[in-house]
Amino acid sequence: MQKKKQSKNFTEGRLLSSLANLAWPIILANILQTAYQLIDTFWLGRLGANAVAAVSISFPILFLIVSLGAGLTLAGTVIVSQYKGAGNENQVDYSSSQTVFVIFFISVILAVIGYFSSAPLMKLIGAGPEILEDSVSYFKVSSWGFIFLFMFSVFQSLMRGIGNVLLPMYIVLATVFLNLVLDPLFIFGFGPIPGYGVPGAAVASVITQGLSALIGMMILLRGKKGIKINFSQMKVDFSWMERMFRIGIPSSLEMSTRAAGMTVMVMLVTSFGSEVVAAYGIGSRVLSLIVVPALGFAIATTTLVGQNIGAGKIKRAERIGNLSTKIAFFGLTAVGLVLFFLAEPITRFFVPDDPGVIRDGTLFIKIMSPSFGVLGVQQVLNGVFNGAGFTKASLLISVFSLWMVKFPLAFLLSNNTELSFVGIWWAFPLSNLLAAIVGFIYFKTGHWKRRTIRYRHREF
Repeated sequence: MQKKKQSKNFTEGRLLSSLANLAWPIILANILQTAYQLIDTFWLGRLGANAVAAVSISFPILFLIVSLGAGLTLAGTVIVSQYKGAGNENQVDYSSSQTVFVIFFISVILAVIGYFSSAPLMKLIGAGPEILEDSVSYFKVSSWGFIFLFMFSVFQSLMRGIGNVLLPMYIVLATVFLNLVLDPLFIFGFGPIPGYGVPGAAVASVITQGLSALIGMMILLRGKKGIKINFSQMKVDFSWMERMFRIGIPSSLEMSTRAAGMTVMVMLVTSFGSEVVAAYGIGSRVLSLIVVPALGFAIATTTLVGQNIGAGKIKRAERIGNLSTKIAFFGLTAVGLVLFFLAEPITRFFVPDDPGVIRDGTLFIKIMSPSFGVLGVQQVLNGVFNGAGFTKASLLISVFSLWMVKFPLAFLLSNNTELSFVGIWWAFPLSNLLAAIVGFIYFKTGHWKRRTIRYRHREF
């Protein structure tokens, strides 16, 4: 009884209040998680533009490796939310145990691969001699954090699937404050603790990630917050894994496609020198922070759509998608307009003493910011498709956005026009707009609803 009180069923009641109650803790938790990167950038900026560039160039590869397993954690959210909506608590616990079991082994494999491939990967992506050593060191330390990062990601995903979104937020809040203290401590050193420079930022993040993962797993094992995992259920179940991979692999590929696109974009940016790389890194971090509200609404939408599909309420799931799309578009458009006018002070905050980086970073933010609303639409519609278990739709939209629009445009505009590297900046809003249009048209066709009805009859 105590276990059930810790989770919520969102198959009834007002849509706006359900969406708001789910979304704001997720948004805040994502902002706090993004703060890891912003805190790193702030302190590393005190070491100079090369330190920022070293981390910026390694981030897309880190995101690529993490994405290979992150889609499977999303599969856990979808499956658990649907069983929650169907009122099957036993399957909620069993699916959670299986998710933890599978993701743990995947995280260990990715950690080992990341560590031993760090040097060739950084050379492949185009790290120059002035940043190669720091980027490799940062990447090696960060790789060992994959295990902790994935375990906490599983905890977050499972809690979100049952509607318990406040608890992960509190844990993230505590660890970000800890990271705020540890970052300068390990970057610059203090007393008996030596300063590690760029890799010190990774050391601080791994420590905080380890603590959050430990807390999350202890909560799941105790079983008093809505889910109880059991070691006895952590065994190979091929039929369950087949379902997890059917939902999760397209999502992993979608995230990996985005990460690969980011990697290729960085390779294109590096051809213009470290100053442009640093400007791109600052703009990318601002973008990652602004995308957070869209991702928050997308994850909340996934949970709501999943629970309502589990309960057989397909029309209510469609209304959730319509409402989330409107909120994301108008809300992020307003935020984008504010950022347009604050672009220069934001860039100067990260790299206060480099006029070239300030100029280029400011222009990047100004070009991107008006398109944040349509970016929000794309993310929320992905949340609808994911909640319905139709993760292939999100994959196809991402492939279209990145590989058919963004990168070709960035390459052509930067190498064949007088825009030079500014052509890369313009590829962002254009690809955001086209991807949102494609996603919205597909959503309105209703194919995902017909497919969901067939899928539900088979699984439930």
